[in-house]
Amino acid sequence: MKVLIATDGSKYGKWATEWVARMPLADKPEVTLLHVTDVEALRAPFMFQPVVIGNEPFIQEEIKRIEARAKTTMAEAKAQMAALKLKGKLVSERGAAGPTILEAAPKRDGLLAIGSRGLDALDRLMLGSVSTQVTLHAPCSVLIVKEEPRPLTRILFAADGSKASEKALRFLLTKIQPEAREGLEPIDVVVMHAMPFLKYPEVKEAGARLVEQCANKLIKAGYVVDEVVQLGKPADEILKVASKKKVDLIVTGAKGMGAVARFLLGSVSTKVVQHSHCSVLVVR
Repeated sequence: MKVLIATDGSKYGKWATEWVARMPLADKPEVTLLHVTDVEALRAPFMFQPVVIGNEPFIQEEIKRIEARAKTTMAEAKAQMAALKLKGKLVSERGAAGPTILEAAPKRDGLLAIGSRGLDALDRLMLGSVSTQVTLHAPCSVLIVKEEPRPLTRILFAADGSKASEKALRFLLTKIQPEAREGLEPIDVVVMHAMPFLKYPEVKEAGARLVEQCANKLIKAGYVVDEVVQLGKPADEILKVASKKKVDLIVTGAKGMGAVARFLLGSVSTKVVQHSHCSVLVVR
């Protein structure tokens, strides 16, 4: 599997690299580690203000500092990959972070890993977030890393019967090794379905059947499975169950809502990514 790791030299970027190294992937990843230097962002605030005479030397000094930091980041990334025994290449690019990462992302069968700094709602509305931008627009599955890496022992898989959900299930069945690592117990998957409809009992029964069908496939593949059916807003229920079960990773499909629909209604996967305390894998 082709894997792009986006790093900015922060602990979040380093965590993303460690997550890729520790994930029990069925196939050895072909890794590209990408660092993007966005010097033009320094000028952005001045575009909306009167020109301040004398600010250019300060901008140039900051550009030099950023470029020096980029060299340090690449050296640290090279050492980290060697220590983790990750095979691959390191790439440094200049440009806007989000678009540059998306341009370098592998195609549909690949994986893009990125750390999340956890911007609050106002920051996301006014400025956006690179991890959110990548999650919404990447052509491949995206791993959003929120925490330090640890052994992957419990996954929450959010099933809703959609094609996106089927792809997420297929990822678990074909891309991840259920036994995690030799000598460890099989990974426990919490298969859950959350339904916003309270009126019709047959809807809950259909949800229970969906969870059972997914659970049977995962058990056959070698996973240990817990089945959960909840009533309530899907994203909220996913986050509640993830916290209660203390999962290491949430796996969900990406339905690919349009920009207007995301703005007006939100997206389950987007809300989960933004508010989850654990890492999230959004599968395409």
